[in-house]
Amino acid sequence: MRILHVGTDPKWGLMVTGGSWSVWQSFALFSRAGAAGRIALVEQGAKLLGVDASACRVENGAVVSGGASLTFGEIVRRGIPTRRFSAEELEKLPLKPASERQLIGRPVPALDIPPKTDGTARYGIDASVPGMVYARPKIPPTRNDAKVNSVDDSAAKVVKGYVGSLVLDDPSGTLPGWVMVIAQSYPAAIRAADLVKVDWTPGPTSAVSEKDIQDRAARLIADPDAGAVLDTGGGDTAAAFKAEQSVLEQTYTTATVLHFQLEPVNALAFERDGIFEIHTGNQWQSLILPTLAKALGRPETSIVLRAYLLGGGFGRRLNGDYAAPAALAAKALGKPVKLVLTRANDARFDSPPSPSVQRLRMAFGSGGVVTAMEHDAAAGWPSQVMTPFLMPKGANGVPYDPFSISGADHWHSVGAQKVRAISNDLANTAFRPGWLRSVGPGWTNWALESFMDEAAHHARLDPVAFRLKLLDAKGRNAGSAPNAVGGALRQAEVVRRAAARAGWSAPLPADTALGLATSFGQERTMPTWIACVARVHVDRPTGAVRVEKTLVADAGTVVDPDGARAQVEGAALWGLSMAMHEGTVFEQGQVKDTNLDSYTPLRMSDVPEMDISFIDSAEAPVGLGEPPATVVGPAIGNAIFNAVGARLRHIPISPEAVRSAIG
Repeated sequence: MRILHVGTDPKWGLMVTGGSWSVWQSFALFSRAGAAGRIALVEQGAKLLGVDASACRVENGAVVSGGASLTFGEIVRRGIPTRRFSAEELEKLPLKPASERQLIGRPVPALDIPPKTDGTARYGIDASVPGMVYARPKIPPTRNDAKVNSVDDSAAKVVKGYVGSLVLDDPSGTLPGWVMVIAQSYPAAIRAADLVKVDWTPGPTSAVSEKDIQDRAARLIADPDAGAVLDTGGGDTAAAFKAEQSVLEQTYTTATVLHFQLEPVNALAFERDGIFEIHTGNQWQSLILPTLAKALGRPETSIVLRAYLLGGGFGRRLNGDYAAPAALAAKALGKPVKLVLTRANDARFDSPPSPSVQRLRMAFGSGGVVTAMEHDAAAGWPSQVMTPFLMPKGANGVPYDPFSISGADHWHSVGAQKVRAISNDLANTAFRPGWLRSVGPGWTNWALESFMDEAAHHARLDPVAFRLKLLDAKGRNAGSAPNAVGGALRQAEVVRRAAARAGWSAPLPADTALGLATSFGQERTMPTWIACVARVHVDRPTGAVRVEKTLVADAGTVVDPDGARAQVEGAALWGLSMAMHEGTVFEQGQVKDTNLDSYTPLRMSDVPEMDISFIDSAEAPVGLGEPPATVVGPAIGNAIFNAVGARLRHIPISPEAVRSAIG
C-alpha cells in the first residue's frame, strides 16, 4: 500500500482529523469500501479464470477457484476492474462479522515508520520552491486588537540577506498588528527580526494575568444564571440539596498549558497558474479555507492547501491560522514566502487550552446514598471563538461549546444531575482558546474524578466500591447501539480490572499508595471506557512524587494492537506531563514561558513503568488518542491523598504544593 496525501478539493468534503474520531468515523466506511473492492476483484478474477464469481473465494490476497488462483496484484496488472458502486449500494453492503476478520486486531507493520526513520518523510517545514523568501513574524503584545504605529528596521539592514519588513493588512482579522520580517534565508530572518523595532498600540487585554482569568471564571460560576445547562435527564437538584443530610462542595482549577509540538507551525505560500497554494501540515483544512479566502480576497476554489505530515498536531494544527501570514505576505510581495515560527514565536502564537475553574457539589441522603450532583465549569471556549456553528443549545436554550464541557456529563447514577457550561469571556478575548489532546475532558475529568474520590471518603466508602456502586447502568446510563452498548457496566468493568491488576488492597510501603480514576474519554456518543490506577511514592520533606501507573481500556474493536498501545502510551504520558510537569501563566497579556528552558514537559527520566491492557471486544471501535490523558492526573492526585493525606485541587501538581498540603 501507498498512502497519498491529497490537497484540498470540494470533492473530498469535510477534511479534518481530531477528537480521536478517525477510526470511529471511518471504520464502517472503509470496511464497506474494502468489501466493494473485494467484490470487484473477485468478479474481475473470475472473468480472467473463466469461471463464475460464485465459484471463487478469497485467500491471502488472491482469488481462488479450484486449483487455479490469481493474486489481487496480478488481476489489477491485467486490467483495472471496472465495477462501480453507488453511495446507496455501498451503504447496503454488510460488514463482515467479527468472527470472520482476518486482519483486524492482528499486528501489522506501521507504514510510516521507515520514512520517519530514514528522513524521507516530508513535513511542512521541508516544503520549498525556487525563488522563495523566508519570514519570521514580530508578534504583537496582544492576540486581539493590536495596531502597528511604526516600524523601525534601520538596525536590521546590517543583516546580510535582509529584504524588508511588512505590516500585514488582514481583512479576515486573524492577525491584527502583525509585522513580517523578510529575508533571503531563515537564519537571516531570525537575526533581522530581533533587530526590528515595532511600536504598537496593544489591545485592551495587555495587562491580563492568569489570576484575572481565573477570578473572572469564579465570578461567572457564582452567577446562577450564567452559562448553558446540559440535558442530563433532569431532576430538581436545588430541592435535593435542601432536603439531604449532608452536602460536599469543592472547587478545582487547571493552569494554562501549551502545545509545544516538535515542529513549530509553518507555511509556504505562493500563487501559480491562478491558484494560491499553501504548503503546510494541517489538521482541519476545511476550517481555515474560508478564512484564507477572506484574507486574500479570492474564492475558496482558487486556494489549495497541500498536505504534509504534521510534525505534531495535538490540536494546535486544527486552528490553521499560521497559514494566513504566509499567504498575505506572498500576496503582498508577489513571490513565494516561507514562514517558520521560532519556539518562542510558536508559544506566544499558540492556541492554548484555557485555564479553568470548576465547582462540584454532591448531596447525600441516609446511608451515604448519592441523591444529587452539580458540576459547573468555566473556561475559554475554542468553538465560540473559531467554530460557533458547532455549538448546540443547552436545555435552557443557551449555546455551549461541547468540547469544553464533555466529560462532565458522566455515566455515574447520581440522582438529580445538573451540568453547567460557562464561557469565560475574558479568556476568549485575552488569547485564542484552542484544542489540546482531550480538550474539555482534560479539565472536567480532573475535577470530576478528584471529586468522586473525595465523595467516596465523605461517604466512608472505598473509592473503587463507591464508583462501582454508581456505575449501575440505570436510566440514561444504560448505553445504546451502535457505540455505547453496555453503557456504564463497561466502565465498571475497566474499574474492576484496573484495580485488580494494580493490587488495590495489597499493603504498600510508607508514603506509597494507589489512586484510581476512570473516564469514558471524549463524548457520550463515542465512549472509550478507561481506568487508571496510579501508584505514587511521596517524599514528605520535598513534596516530590514518583509515579507508576496501570491503565485498562475498553475501546471496542481494536483495529491495530500496536497502534492502539502507542496511542494509550502517548496519551497517558501526556496526561502525566500536564498533571505533574507542564503549565504556564499569563502575565501582561502573554504567556510567561516561551521555551523549553522554563516550560518543562515530562522528561525521559520521569517516565514510569506502564501496565496497559485492553478488554477484548467486538463492539464498535472508538477513540484512543486522547481518553487516557484524562485519567492520569486525577489518579495521581487521589494516590497522593491516600499516601500522605494531602488533597490537591489544582494541576499541575508541584512539589511545593504537595509539601504545603502535607502541612
